[in-house]
Amino acid sequence: MAKRKATIYIEDEVLRAAKVWAARTDRREYEVVEDALRAYLGFGFLEEIWSRSNLSEAEANRIAYEELDAARAE
Repeated sequence: MAKRKATIYIEDEVLRAAKVWAARTDRREYEVVEDALRAYLGFGFLEEIWSRSNLSEAEANRIAYEELDAARAE
């Protein structure tokens, strides 16, 4: 995936903790922040579910649209 530079505002203590964690784990600060955001946003959970699915994209879309249609009909 492509990466983009972003400016964020973060409390000093949180930034310090991220820097310490990055140093302890031999990673860059942005990697620690990105991993934390991914975890918070549930990316790991979604990737785990997707890895266990044997549906094609077309089949998954078909099921999703069937469920949307059913919900709208209620």
